[in-house]
Amino acid sequence: MRNILTIYLKEMREVLRDRKSLIFMLLLPAVIVPLLLNLVVAFATKLEEKTRTETLTFAIFGGEFLPELTEALSAEKDFEKVDINEVNAIEQAIMEKRIKFAIVIPEAVKQQIQESNQVTVGLYFDNSSVGSKVTYRAGSVIRQLSEKWQTAQLAAVGINTPQQRKQLLNPITIEEHGIAPTRQVIGAHVGGMLPYLFIILCFAGALYPAIDIGAGEKERGTLETLLLAPVPRYQIVLGKFFVIFTTGVTAALLNITSMAVILMTKIKELTEVFGEVVKSVSIIDLVLVAAMLIPTAAIFASLLLSVSIYARSFKEASAYCGPLNFLVIIPAFLALLPGVELNWMWALVPITNISLAVKELVKGTMNYYMLSAILGSSFVIAAAMLVFCTKWFQREAVLFRE
Repeated sequence: MRNILTIYLKEMREVLRDRKSLIFMLLLPAVIVPLLLNLVVAFATKLEEKTRTETLTFAIFGGEFLPELTEALSAEKDFEKVDINEVNAIEQAIMEKRIKFAIVIPEAVKQQIQESNQVTVGLYFDNSSVGSKVTYRAGSVIRQLSEKWQTAQLAAVGINTPQQRKQLLNPITIEEHGIAPTRQVIGAHVGGMLPYLFIILCFAGALYPAIDIGAGEKERGTLETLLLAPVPRYQIVLGKFFVIFTTGVTAALLNITSMAVILMTKIKELTEVFGEVVKSVSIIDLVLVAAMLIPTAAIFASLLLSVSIYARSFKEASAYCGPLNFLVIIPAFLALLPGVELNWMWALVPITNISLAVKELVKGTMNYYMLSAILGSSFVIAAAMLVFCTKWFQREAVLFRE
């Protein structure tokens, strides 16, 4: 045990001297990721406010056939009418940002009103803009005018009250009764993203230390000196393994802690419903989340150390570890897909089971028998990976590849 501790301390000192390792182990999960999340939320909020309140420039053709719509659009304070010569110029004007949308009212609108009391107008806009509120805001004005006409037409046949209109227009109504508690509803939507983030950062925190203490030592020529020490090779493997394991767990725990601190400090700024959900996540739930990351970090540590020891150089190890990112991202991403729920089949799928279990913990619907199976299978896989790594390290053809 003393030999393992000595190797562990020696490797840990070297890791802590490496700037890349410190960035991925400490700075990224504790500072950068929470800061980026805050910036993304602030930017999204600002963008939403901008698209909701910005002035919409528009052109209207055939306004004389439906003057009520022209008046309704012109009466909106955040709408500005722009004159365009002809209908054929609409597309060019929208692409050049001179107008946000255009409405074309056909001359046949009068005949439509006489025959069916229903009018069709054309709305032209740039539908490639994902965050655009043009259709919502322009459509809102048209809907209000439509409702005004509808009320007048119904009043003409003796239907005056809102209740009478509702009964006529909606003879069958649906009264929804969602039985799931608020925590489960919100947890189902956000619970899948949290483990995805934690798992990725756990992998990132272990990546550079693993490459450095394997392939990096080969480049520096210090691996041969370490192998000449009177220490069994399995103890060398364990010492290195625990360093990588420590960096991975540290990165994940720092991320959990920083996210928890942000949520607790900003709980007053959250909506009342979401704030209650945050409060309902207990310390035990957070401890269980951390516990599930332990075997996950052990799997990553064994896998990355095996790859690093096999590589001839730091560059080659980095090339090998690149594809491994997909082996981590894809299983973690599966938990975000609709219809993928925690059951006994998914409980045995590495990484995906961790993501689904964290999601269930956030929702407050965790089956603790299934949680035991997830932890048990994850520890078995981690142990098998560590045994493989130890056997792998003992092969001269792996350590000293030509």
